[in-house]
Order: sequence, then structure tokens, then C-alpha cells
Amino acid sequence: MKNLNFINKSVAVIMLAGLSFGTVSCNGDYIGDVENIGAFDDANYFKSEEQCLSATASVYDIMKKYAGGFENTVTFLNAGSDDFFSGGGSATDGAGIQGFNNYSITPVTVPGSYWRDYYQGIARANWVIARIPTAPVSDVLKKRILAEVTVLRSLYYFELVRLFGNVPLILKQINSDDDYWNIPQTPKQEVYNQIEGDIARVWADLPTSVSGGERGRITQGAAKAILGKIYLYDNKKAEAAAQFADVNGTPGQTSQYGYKLVGNYSSLWTTDNKFTSESILEAVHTNAGMSDWSFWGWGKDEGNSICIMTGPRSYNLLAGSNAPDIVSGWAFNTVTDDLFNFMQNDPRADATILNVKKLKEEGKVSYSPAYADTGYFLKKFAPYRSGVSPLPGSMELNFRQNYMVIRLADSYLMEAEALGGSGSRAQALLDAVRSRVGLASVQVTLQAVKDERRRELAGEGHRWFDLVRWGEAPAKLASKGFVAGKNEVLPIPYKELLNTALKQNPQY
Repeated sequence: MKNLNFINKSVAVIMLAGLSFGTVSCNGDYIGDVENIGAFDDANYFKSEEQCLSATASVYDIMKKYAGGFENTVTFLNAGSDDFFSGGGSATDGAGIQGFNNYSITPVTVPGSYWRDYYQGIARANWVIARIPTAPVSDVLKKRILAEVTVLRSLYYFELVRLFGNVPLILKQINSDDDYWNIPQTPKQEVYNQIEGDIARVWADLPTSVSGGERGRITQGAAKAILGKIYLYDNKKAEAAAQFADVNGTPGQTSQYGYKLVGNYSSLWTTDNKFTSESILEAVHTNAGMSDWSFWGWGKDEGNSICIMTGPRSYNLLAGSNAPDIVSGWAFNTVTDDLFNFMQNDPRADATILNVKKLKEEGKVSYSPAYADTGYFLKKFAPYRSGVSPLPGSMELNFRQNYMVIRLADSYLMEAEALGGSGSRAQALLDAVRSRVGLASVQVTLQAVKDERRRELAGEGHRWFDLVRWGEAPAKLASKGFVAGKNEVLPIPYKELLNTALKQNPQY
């Protein structure tokens, strides 16, 4: 297939901004203003392979939500867990992240982008699904594109269900004359059933692997990993284990899809070490967009915001220091003492936690303690000076480290969990994760799998969802203010409720 620099789009697409019940303005890579959901002029689009791929890339673009913009989901979800505090400059530095940290979040303070952006991706997927069948391109390309955007639509619905519970299920383009004010919420089980069936229906139309300029596009292995994860959250353990087994292959070896644990755990967090053998689904970040403050967080920016957000404030190397050379950041996601102590004597600790407290005591660095300071910072996405972009644009907004949405160690541990943390297969999966970092085998149990997930995946945005899925959030997060029966989901943003059929989540 012709290389069109798939992820970094070369063609502007005129389309809607997504399901947000009101006037929406698109900026950056997508241009045009719409006043009604689905109302956009696309009569002259989908006329070439280039346009079809560009439209498909617009659906992928929403994956930047994990690590892009101030309202990226990773720093937000970290703040709600027992492993991190919100941090930042003060108790009012970002109402959403601060409110989630202490569970005072409300329909007014919850970032609306967590609802709006994923529905934007769904609207784009529905658009492509509706238009690609009549496009003048090969049937092979049509089937692949339909499979890709169907899997992405399922992924975005999965994120919405995890975040908000019952959400509107929209599977077609919404036209300007549709009654979009009265689209009701769908019970989350029906959403799960739909997206599981959708992925199962299309995964075989995807390639088994990709290379070169197509890296980042969804493959059969990625689709199966997404489906396995959805099954796990839907409590369909046997189905989840079967999908993960196909993805994972023999623990510690290369799977049928080419996945293999990398030998050096720390290398996973090297800025330009992208699309490793361990990466199953990866969100692409680049400095090519030359992001600036005027459009940061509005879709055009391409940088990884976790980097600058998690760096210590006023961080400076002192004379003769051999400390990590990073730029001063914004001090979000300070590491809790609990996680720091839990990670002690683990080989992954140094790659995970930047112990600035110790570096300061040793006279190697200086920094300014900010809000909820512990002296411990997330190191996996540290803003290394070597990652500063030489291109125009704001330094803070152009870090190019990719974010691995699903990686093989995560898939191993999800399979072990789906197997109930017992049996020879679960033991082998747990052993492979531990062996990679030089740790001896421990008897597999469900608790051992949970502990391994906490250490292996710390700071990658999974812990909060894990605690909710396991039913452990009320106990683990009680000190932060978590209320059972309420805080398992977010409040629906207030603006989305106005004059619509949507009902707010309980106790909000």
C-alpha cells in the first residue's frame, strides 16, 4: 500500500467534531464548523485512496487522548489511584485532576473532553463506515479500513463505558435533521455486547503485522488484545483468556503475531524506542505538529503531554551531577509513599520512580516542591532534555514519546487474571514477566498477579481501572474520599445533559 504517512495526516478532512450536544468548532487537522451533529459537507470526499486513508487517520487521531493535552487520561487516572497524587502547582491547578484526586469531582468540574473526544472518534468512525463502501478503491482496502475503524469505534466505546457507565450507543451517522437531543443512554451490557460482536466480526480482515510507515495501524493481534480486555471487564473470563492466549503465544517466546517481551525493561521508556516487539497498541506522538499554546489540546497538537506534566518544578542539575538530565516540569502525579515503599527492591523501581528527594539530599539537583510533594516523581515519561524538539513550537508541548495503550506484559497479566491466577499457564505468564527483570518465580495466585500488575504497569494509567474492576477501590481509595456506588464512574459533564434525554449517574 502506498505510504501516506498514515498517522501524521497530510490531508485536511472536513468533518464533525463529534457528539457534543451543541455547536462544535473543529480546529487544526480537521477544519470546518458545524452546528448540528453530523452536518458537514463531504460530497466531494472519499474520491481517492489518499482521501480514504486520511479519513481513516482521523479516527486514529483520537488515540492521542491517552497522553495528549492537559486533559490526557493517563495523568488524570493516575491521580485517582492509590499510587499517585494529583500534584501540580496548587490545589486548584486543574479542577478536573484535583477533583478526581480527592473525589470531589462534579458534573461541572469533570473535563468535558473525556466524553466529547471519544464521541468525536465514534462520529468519525461512523462517517468512514458509511462512506467507504462506495469509494473508488479496491475491495481489499475497503475491508481493511472498515475493520480498522470498527475496532477503533469499539475501543472508544469501551473507554466511555469504563469512564461513564451507561452511554448512548450510536452506530450510524447522525444527520442534521435527526433528533439528536433525545438519544438515550444504552445499558452498558448492551454496549459491551455490541462492541464485542463488532470486533469478533472484523478482526480477520486486518493484517497479521505491519511495518514501515504503517506502524501504528491496528493488526489482528491488536484487535484480539482489545477484545480480550473488553471481555475481561465484562467478566467473560474464559473468552478473555482465549483471546489473550492467541495474542501471547508461549510465555516468554515470540508469539504468532511477532510479539515478544523486550530484554531491557528500562528501554521501553526511551523516547525514540517506538513500536518495539512488546508494543501491541501504541498511540503515536511527534514533534512534527510543532504544537503551540494557541491550539494545545484541541486536536492539532501531536506531543505527549505526560512528559512535561510529570517533571519536577524548577529542576536543575548542580555542578558535577550525574543525575537524569531533564527539563523543569509541572510536578503532576507525585508518587505516593505507598507505591514507593511497595516498589522497593524491585528491579523496575529505578525506571518507574525518579527519587528527586534523594538526589537533592546528595547535592546533585535542586527543585521546588509543589502541591502534594513527596519528592518522588513518575520517571517513565520524564521530560528528558534529549527529547526536547529542535523544531518551532513550545518546548513543553512537543515531546515525542509514544504511549503504549496495550503492551505484551500487560496482556500476559490480563490473561493470568482471566485464568483466575491459577494453573500452569497462569504460572508461566507470571514467571515470564518477572524473569524479564531478573526476578525469581513466585507461586501464582490472583493476588500475586495483582501485585505484579501494580509494579510492572505503575504510572501507565491502569491502576485505577484495575481497582474498580477488582472491587477494591472503596477500600484502597477510602483515604482519598472514594464513595462506593458513586465513584466507580465519572459524572456526565453538565453541558452534555442540557436539554437532552441523558440522565446523570447516581449520587452526582
